[in-house]
Amino acid sequence: MQLCWAHFKRNIPSVRELAKTTDAERFCRDALALHARLFRLWRRFRAGPEVRYCPVTRQQVINKSIPLQKRFFALAGRHLDSSDTDVRNLAKAMVQPCEKLFVFLEKDGVEPTNNSAQRALRCAVQWRKPSFGSRSANGEVTMARLLTVSQTCRMQKRNPLDYLNHAIRSHRLAQQAPSLLKTSRPT
Repeated sequence: MQLCWAHFKRNIPSVRELAKTTDAERFCRDALALHARLFRLWRRFRAGPEVRYCPVTRQQVINKSIPLQKRFFALAGRHLDSSDTDVRNLAKAMVQPCEKLFVFLEKDGVEPTNNSAQRALRCAVQWRKPSFGSRSANGEVTMARLLTVSQTCRMQKRNPLDYLNHAIRSHRLAQQAPSLLKTSRPT
């Protein structure tokens, strides 16, 4: 599991605003600088040959990120006993799940942030609030299934209403429901 760097980065300015010491300010500045260097390296890897600098391979990303990872954890380690509570908590958050912060560097297909997943869920979250579909256990199940069908169809560039229409018709005729698998399409 990869922890989301966007959430981590979002916490640093908040801590910086509440910083009570110059040490806390320095911690936040250094954490943001390390984050920026790591993501410049990641963008070079992701962008390929059209980047301004030479593109890098995954192995080069791993090798070049090792010193950054060490500096990142050294920074956190120096602040684990900070007098500033917010800095101490952020430093602990950096150290405790250390193996979960850098999964994206070594595993193909893993992104450093969960922005795309959150964007995919945004419509569902916005729909759920005013729909009152989750006022009961049955409502929760129904809502979850409808959202799953809707999102799956959308990802497959299928019309969710066509799928639901076919599913209801099949149910009324005591036939098997149409499949949501990508290779199957309702007729």
